[in-house]
Amino acid sequence: MCKKVLIISYYWPPAGGPGVQRWLKFTKYLPEFGIEPHVYIPENPSYPILDPSLVDEINPKIKIIKKPIWEPYRLAEKLTKKNKDFKAGQFETAKKQGILSRVSVFIRGNFFIPDARMFWIKPSIKFLEKYMDEYDIDTLVTTGPPHSMHLIGLGLKQIKKDKIKWIADFRDPWTQISYYSQLKLTQRSDQKHKEMEKKVFQNADLILSTSYTDKENFKKLGAKNVECITNGFDSEVNRADEPTSVFTISYVGMLETLRNPTNLWKVLAELILENPTFASQFRLKFVGKISDSIIEELNNSALKNNWINIGYLPHVESIKEMINSNLLLLTNFNNEKSKGIIPGKLFEYLATGKTILSIGPQNADVEKILIETESGKHFTYNDHDHLKQFILTEFNSWKSNTAHVPSAKISNFHRKFLTEKLIKYL
Repeated sequence: MCKKVLIISYYWPPAGGPGVQRWLKFTKYLPEFGIEPHVYIPENPSYPILDPSLVDEINPKIKIIKKPIWEPYRLAEKLTKKNKDFKAGQFETAKKQGILSRVSVFIRGNFFIPDARMFWIKPSIKFLEKYMDEYDIDTLVTTGPPHSMHLIGLGLKQIKKDKIKWIADFRDPWTQISYYSQLKLTQRSDQKHKEMEKKVFQNADLILSTSYTDKENFKKLGAKNVECITNGFDSEVNRADEPTSVFTISYVGMLETLRNPTNLWKVLAELILENPTFASQFRLKFVGKISDSIIEELNNSALKNNWINIGYLPHVESIKEMINSNLLLLTNFNNEKSKGIIPGKLFEYLATGKTILSIGPQNADVEKILIETESGKHFTYNDHDHLKQFILTEFNSWKSNTAHVPSAKISNFHRKFLTEKLIKYL
């Protein structure tokens, strides 16, 4: 007889972006280990990005339950299109925000606590209490953000107590996330967020983090039991060693102003001005959505003729673009709190076998993984000379057709291997 697990998630195909990947992949492999996943999702969500191709990856053995949700974002998006970005956790700097955007951010942080999916909490608790009894489910997983999902779990745990095991999976931190300070919270609202977070940390049987730093931070915030299972890559990724026609640095995904690697653009501009061969054989490629301010910056620099933006592509197509690159760019927020962020795209980058160029805070978790897997180099936002030398070395390796040899240690981050780690906690 299969063990049944109820998973509560807001993001699910056809949602696009990194938030949907983690539990889509876990549920792909769980049935192989004798686990029957029941996935509870909104019937009418408002997703910032759609990727219908991910629907084909849903394991037909899982059971999906849908219930309607009411979200005020549908009204907010009529005020300003930037609200669709805020919903995805993307923020411009204060100087770049218009008055409507600033008002919307204030409302988001202070009137919808923990987030605008709060109206789904009570009806979901009422429905799922009966559903878990009907299907004899004693293990519950909530995955956030949005952190309203964890409050559904908290409500069910308070009702059922020791009759269920509750695992709260934090794909990103709550009050420790880098853009938390951008929410323009009042003192009272800040306190409410922290009180809710603490209740989740202290009542869940297990907290899962996706990074090593988050694990330690959650312990400091009062979590009684924390384990780290990172994100990973899946078996559909294929490596290719075919040479590219030009030396290509690619960024795949969303790139907003707060993660803009300005030092990299300066280094590349210098190389273009100083090295005619580099200028004629180099291309900077974006696959996804990038901030208008970054576009403006690139167009006003020596890079203006060396970069292209392909735009958002379905997941499978974006992987092809990764493979047809020489360096894969990863950026993080330029502050100490961000060192525990491990972007999901890192693992798909790993699976291609391509060299990874990472820019972010010092002693970042990303750097630890790159060192472990021998897959690339991490630089801080203030690094210039070492970054420039690294790119020149990679460019010369490309010219001499010297291929990067991937390490076998990359397999430690395969989704099936990570699912095996998850099983012992379920």
